Amino acid sequence: MSHATERGWAAPAPERTGVSWVPGVGDVLQAVWTVVVAAVALTLGLAAVGVSVTDELLLVVVVFVAVFVLDAIVSRPLRLLASGGSVLTALVLGFAAQVLVLGAAIDLAAHTDLGIGDTLVVLLVAGAVMACGRWLSGATDSHYVVGAATGGGLRQRWARAGVGREDRPRGLLVVQLDGVALPVLRRALAGGQAPNIARWVRSSHTLTGWWSTIPCTTPASMAGFLHGSAEIPAYRWWDRRAGRLLVAGNPADARVIEARFPADSGLLRDGTAISTTFTGGAARSYLTVSRSTRLRDLGSGSTYLSFFIRPFLLPGALVLTVGEVIKEFRQGHRQRVRDVRPRIPRKVDYAVLRGLTNVLLRKLDLSLIADEMTRGSPIIFVDFVDYDEIAHHAGPERPESMAAIEGLDGALAALEDVARSVATRYDLVVVSDHGQSLGAPFSQLAGCSFADRVVELMRSGGSDATVLTTTEEGEQRGPVHALISAVVGENRAPPEGLVAGSDDPEVAVTGGGNLGMIWFRRLSSRPNLAEIDAAWPALVPGLLDSPGVGLVMSTDDAGDPLVIGRHGVRGLGGSSAASGEDPLLGYPSRTAADLARLHALTDAGDLVVLSTVDALDRVHAFEEQVGSHGGIGGPQNEALFIHPRDWPLDPDLTEVVPELGDTPVLVGAWNVHRQLMAWRAATTP
Repeated sequence: MSHATERGWAAPAPERTGVSWVPGVGDVLQAVWTVVVAAVALTLGLAAVGVSVTDELLLVVVVFVAVFVLDAIVSRPLRLLASGGSVLTALVLGFAAQVLVLGAAIDLAAHTDLGIGDTLVVLLVAGAVMACGRWLSGATDSHYVVGAATGGGLRQRWARAGVGREDRPRGLLVVQLDGVALPVLRRALAGGQAPNIARWVRSSHTLTGWWSTIPCTTPASMAGFLHGSAEIPAYRWWDRRAGRLLVAGNPADARVIEARFPADSGLLRDGTAISTTFTGGAARSYLTVSRSTRLRDLGSGSTYLSFFIRPFLLPGALVLTVGEVIKEFRQGHRQRVRDVRPRIPRKVDYAVLRGLTNVLLRKLDLSLIADEMTRGSPIIFVDFVDYDEIAHHAGPERPESMAAIEGLDGALAALEDVARSVATRYDLVVVSDHGQSLGAPFSQLAGCSFADRVVELMRSGGSDATVLTTTEEGEQRGPVHALISAVVGENRAPPEGLVAGSDDPEVAVTGGGNLGMIWFRRLSSRPNLAEIDAAWPALVPGLLDSPGVGLVMSTDDAGDPLVIGRHGVRGLGGSSAASGEDPLLGYPSRTAADLARLHALTDAGDLVVLSTVDALDRVHAFEEQVGSHGGIGGPQNEALFIHPRDWPLDPDLTEVVPELGDTPVLVGAWNVHRQLMAWRAATTP
């Protein structure tokens, strides 16, 4: 197998023995701009605490010396101290060192005596101004973030001169762009919003898709990608073995789920997992949900230190996080003023979450990736949740969602710079776990939640049904909750909220995108349709009469899946016959196969409900989302896959899916796992 990296992504310069790096005009101009921005930033920061500067140049020189001291001298012993601690240890050590060293430098140059509070204000203001300055110059904050792990760019310069590149070991970097559908990325490419990805596709990589089967959720896809598992039936489900509701985004539940995967199935053996749901058998994992019930399991503090000690990075990131929250309020207001439809309320908690995921978490992820690439990890898998978080609330192709793709493209460009500078030659694979589909949620059509509708129908048949359901916290909160849960402690971190109508609810109801599931939790096994109709005669007919509901899947007398629509029935097993109008008309070509596979899973719902899919591919989520995924219909199943052009897909793992074109594609996350395992075996140790 040949290697596209030699011609495309992270391509090294030709070998030139004895040639050193010579700065060009662009490098000189960038250096001058950096000095100017630093002078303005520090002057404004000191002005904010009432200190005037008489010699800006001296101030900049002294602060740059302090930055060198932090990067080259202070960080080394602090890494040793942080290695025995956690992310909190790194935060305390890194930020304290930054405040003390930079504060002393500013005091010396400005002839003042700032207290800790005033020093923090100076750092916050200066950090924000410097971030804006990097944005204005086209040198994104992402490049500054990864600079800590690559010697501030010095090793990059030597790498581009071709020093010692040919004998490097190989590595694989897999980047997951959470929720980005193939057609959405193609729109971004056409609109010039992903120039770096466009360059790779033109020169070294192939852009294709893969079919994300029901349930197209992040935990299900990650279980497939990282462990080859196809057993997760939803984001939330009633687990009869455990006798409780499992939520894959909850750290304690994710740990239980991962323990069920086959031993030695992990894609990431000897590698690194960052911001993932499961570990993939990684030697090191950071912000991984299934390992975040204890603080020490988030990873060594020495790796986090690069982020927290980087001068002005954390203060600037905090200011930009606030700016992202303000931007969300403005964009949400704009949707309301323009009466954009469909839409949902964009609440304060989501605005804060967006700021955390789109600024702090992305920067922290970049720093962790760069550090692991510098370390030479043979395989790294990271999930960027930026787009998915915004698209759930704004809509998959709304302006703010498309702008998030620009930020992801910039992050990938920064990682390309890291790949040029480190000793390991990294190949890049970009994948999404699913897409998203637009549509008004079920509650806006029916006037009540999906769970309330189920209970109403069961009670209308004479039952005194009570319901067990969950609060609707989305899967995109997983990486943030991973950190929060670890900080508050294993036994004190609350799971996703459970809502019960009594001490012994009769029914458990969940919604994940346009996929709804119902379990009759007092029964020890899955009932068939006749048994359900006998106990709750109004339930299935009432669901089918509900606005936005397209079909219900149950079980026939032979135990095979049976799909019921408003005007017909279709069996998906060998013993069931079809009658009336096919309930699957208007759904994607793989719907029958996907539903049959889902029905075969032990933990799938006793009743499975899908929303309608209209002529514009719009669906109706059974949770409060305007952009959703989890079921089938629209772009939510059309995930993207970018890989080196010289790496062929295994034909035994592919098939033609009409929605993705005439070229065979991978179907199911477990087949993506097999393909990645094969590529890793062929290219990395």
